[in-house]
Amino acid sequence: MPNLFVVRSNYGQYTPQFIKGGYAAIGWLDEMDLSKIKTREELYPIYEEYHKEKNSLVLGQQVGQISRFLFEIQKGDYVIAQSVNSDHIHYGIVESDYYYELHSKDGCPYPHRKKVKWINELPRNSFSVPFQNTIRSSLTVFKVSQLQNFFSVIGETKFIAPKEGLIEYNYHKTILDRLMELDAKEFEILITHLLAALGFEGTEHTGRPGDGGVDATGELNIAGMAKVKIFVQAKRYKPDSTIKSSDVKALRQNIPRDGQGAFITTAQFDKKSKEVALDANFPRIGLINGNQFVELLAEHWDEIPNEFREKLGLKIGLIPM
Repeated sequence: MPNLFVVRSNYGQYTPQFIKGGYAAIGWLDEMDLSKIKTREELYPIYEEYHKEKNSLVLGQQVGQISRFLFEIQKGDYVIAQSVNSDHIHYGIVESDYYYELHSKDGCPYPHRKKVKWINELPRNSFSVPFQNTIRSSLTVFKVSQLQNFFSVIGETKFIAPKEGLIEYNYHKTILDRLMELDAKEFEILITHLLAALGFEGTEHTGRPGDGGVDATGELNIAGMAKVKIFVQAKRYKPDSTIKSSDVKALRQNIPRDGQGAFITTAQFDKKSKEVALDANFPRIGLINGNQFVELLAEHWDEIPNEFREKLGLKIGLIPM
C-alpha cells in the first residue's frame, strides 16, 4: 500500500514548476546537498547552525519536515500539491530518490527534489470533508491518513481494502435516508444551524417562493481580519440523483460580486457543476454533496439544536438511536 503525502509549494506558487519539471521539492538548508545525510538526528546540528535556530519546538518541526521528505517519501508513494488558487489539487507518483539541484532555471528556488510523475488534477471538493480538513495543515510536508477516500476518488480501486465476509454498513446512506425524512423547509433551517456551527454569524433562513435560489445567508468574521458573506442554496434531493450545472449557474446569478456561494445537497454534482462553481470570472461557489454534508453534520452534531437531533433520531457521531 503506497503512502500519501502533501508537499506544499508556497501556497501553490511553484506548483506549475513542479508539474512542468516533473518533481516535488522543498527549501531549507538551500545551499547544502543532503544526499549523504542518512538519519534525522544528523539534521539537527546542521539545521541549528545553518538557520541559527535555538528554539527546540521550531527546530523539531522543521527538521521533522525535512526528514519526512528525505526518508519517509519513497518511490511509489503518492504526493499532492495544491493549485495556485487552492481550489484544485494535483497528484502524482514519486519516481526517484532524493537529488539536489541548486539554481534551477525554471524559477523554483527549492533545491531538494524527488522526481514525480504528475497524473492529474481534481477539484478539492471531490474529496471528503475529513480529507479536505487534513490538507489544510500549515506544514509544508506531511502525511495524509485518509487513503481509502483518496484512492476511491482517483479510481485506484486496487488499493482499497476489501471487506470480505462482512456486510458493509453504508453509513452515509443511512444518515441521508434520515435527512430525507425532513421536509424542504426543515432541511433549509437545518442548514442555517450548520452554518452557525461552522462559525457564520447572523445566519438567516431566507427560503421562500421567489427567493432566487438562496435559502440561507450568513457572514463569517475571521478574527476581525476578514469577512465573508455567504449565500446558500439547499436541495433535499434523493441521494442517487445528480445536480446539474444549470442549477449551480442559477444560484450564481443571485450572489453579489463581493459574496460567495455554497450549494448544499443530499445528492451529487455532475462534473460540469464543479467547473462552473470554480469559474474565476464569477463569485466562488462551494459544493457540498450528500456524503460531505453528512461528514460536516457529524463533526458539528453537538452544536445542532436538540429538536433536530431528536427528530432525526441520531446521537453524537450520527449513530442511529
